[in-house]
Amino acid sequence: MTLDPVAFCDELNRVFALNGLEPLLSDGKADLLTAFAAYLVEENEKFNLTALTSPDAIVLRHFADCASLVSRLPDVGKLIDVGCGAGFPSVVLAILCPSLAVTALDATEKKVRFVSGCAERLGLQNLHATVGRAETLAAPGASLRESFDVATARAVARQPILSELCLPFVSCGGAFFALKGREAEREAEEAKTAIPQLGGELVGVFSRTLSDGVSDPVRHAVVEIAKKRKTPPEFPRLYARILKKPL
Repeated sequence: MTLDPVAFCDELNRVFALNGLEPLLSDGKADLLTAFAAYLVEENEKFNLTALTSPDAIVLRHFADCASLVSRLPDVGKLIDVGCGAGFPSVVLAILCPSLAVTALDATEKKVRFVSGCAERLGLQNLHATVGRAETLAAPGASLRESFDVATARAVARQPILSELCLPFVSCGGAFFALKGREAEREAEEAKTAIPQLGGELVGVFSRTLSDGVSDPVRHAVVEIAKKRKTPPEFPRLYARILKKPL
């Protein structure tokens, strides 16, 4: 499968305009997103990076969904995307927010190689990808612990588990954004005990509907957590224990 770059770019501009996101595509960013999509489709045939590879799905369910987070991010700073997968939202945010230094983290080497390839192919000097486990790299004494202004995660785990994996990366005064779907409110409620134990405070669950005017609308939801206090040294726990007994 190959991607028609002209048709894709037209669809990208149309859908972003329909959802009030068109200003984000200034300064050649639409071309970069189109190049990213082409590389994703090409590499997906070799490595099965994502189940959504049709142009309309990439534009609406991947790109527009990730782009809807931009308004909540700082203009400058350091961001870590935990469980980056095929680069959502890390690659999209690196393109749309060139003043953010983005670290894409995943435990799967093929996904990190893909994101590194995106950075090289698209010339994204603000994007760095690393292989590792969150509970190791955010452990007490680890260099990445509480060293980021923002953490993001998309479709990685339920909120109580995700909070323990991500909040230890965030410095006090920063924020963690979990991109969720229809269960966002329920998951935030499930994490109401975990979040304060980890030094966080739930800001709220924010949602909107994204549409391409043709297919079924998509619900974009973000659970926003502010980092108020340092994460206690007993967190994060080993992953097996996090899974067995979430906070």
